[in-house]
Order: sequence, then C-alpha cells, then structure tokens
Amino acid sequence: MSGEFKDLAGKVVVITGGSRGLGAQTAREFAGQGAKVCVVGRDAEALDGVVAGIVKDGGTAIAVTADATDSGALAWVRERTETELGPVDVLCAFAGGQGFPVPSLELTEERWREVIDADLTSAFLTVSTFLPGMAERGAGSIILMSSASGRQPSRANLAYGAANAGLVMMARHLANEIGPKGVRVNCIAPSAILTEKVDQMMPGEIKKQVAADHPLGRIGTTHDIAQTAMFLASDASGYLTGLTLDVAGGRITN
Repeated sequence: MSGEFKDLAGKVVVITGGSRGLGAQTAREFAGQGAKVCVVGRDAEALDGVVAGIVKDGGTAIAVTADATDSGALAWVRERTETELGPVDVLCAFAGGQGFPVPSLELTEERWREVIDADLTSAFLTVSTFLPGMAERGAGSIILMSSASGRQPSRANLAYGAANAGLVMMARHLANEIGPKGVRVNCIAPSAILTEKVDQMMPGEIKKQVAADHPLGRIGTTHDIAQTAMFLASDASGYLTGLTLDVAGGRITN
C-alpha cells in the first residue's frame, strides 16, 4: 500500500468499464490502497486478468461480467458485490468510449442511439442501481467518466460530445439533489490518454504532435486518471461535489 489515500483501505469500490484501459488501472490502484474492488465489463477473460493481477499483488478483487446498458445485469453486479465484498462505498461509472469520428451529416439514428446508450444511459443505469443503497446509508462517492469532447467541440462524433456533456450535467444535478443524503457526485473529463489501445494505434509522430498540443507537453496516462478518481473518492475531497475535473494537461479552460 502506497499510503497516499489511507482512508480508502477497506472501502468497497465498483468500477464499470474495468476490463482494460482507464477502468483497469483505476481498479489496480484502488486495490493498491487496500480497497476491495469489483471490476465490471463485457470481456470476461480481460476482467479475470485484471483480478488475477490484483490478487497476485496482495489485493482483493472480484470480476463480474455485465453490460452496463442492461439494468438487470447491473442488479446482478450489485448483488454479487454486496454478497462477496459488502455495501458499496465508491462507484466509478467508467463504461463507454464511443468517440470514433463520424461526420454529423453521416451520423445515423441507429449510431446516435448506440452512442448515447453506451456513454450516457449506461451511467444513468449504473448510478440508479447503486445510489439507493448509498443514500440509505448516508454516505458514498460516485465518479462519472466524461471526456474533453463533452467540454468543447472535438473530432469525436456529435452523439459522443452530447453524451459526455450530459454526464457533466448529471454530476451537477445529482450532486445538488442528493448532497443532503451524504452522497457526493463528481466527474472526470480526460483529454488524450495513452491507454494500451491508443499506444498501439497512434504512430509515434502523432503522439508527439498530440503531446505538443497540451501545455504540460505530454499525453495523459491511465495513472493520472486513477489518481484523480482516488482523490475524488477519498476524504481529501470530502467537501467537493458536483465538479468536473479536466484531466487534460492544461488544454481545457472554462
């Protein structure tokens, strides 16, 4: 345990989109602080790999295969988590990521609905599954995953931008509504993050160009996201709710 967020030890954390990338690294780092983690996603093999790595390092984690756009599957995640780990203290709704560029004039109704479901409806259903228990216990931290595309126009498709802007408002609205019940809701909006997939697909010269577009001169890492999530879940941010943190190397200004 690194000791950076000691108050997370023993907390029960659910992370959707946990099979790889941002979610997987966040799961590893929460577990490294002594939290008990449930990683959720659609790729059972990848989830098992994340859990195996956590357990090998001395952490506690379980994997539940589920589609975050399916409320019935999410109910099963809650049941498994509560049975095996305990009541959920921290919820990281990280499923999504449908930002592939599509010109708006070519964006079909079918694709619009797919993206909205994957990036916005999934967060609503996930929160709806776990929020009642948190509100009843009078404590909890919910962290939504938005994107820089929800903060300003980008090369991502229109539906993705709209969905991620919706996540920003979801955090603000819920924070205002359920703050009196002791539950905090915040949001992370990353810019370019060097996940395994991005690292493989992005040529070296493009990486240099993207890094140069950010005032800090580098592309973000999954560790940057995990650290932000743990801060928002910890007592260090105990008086913060309704915020969206732009983890963007200074590129986003509001």
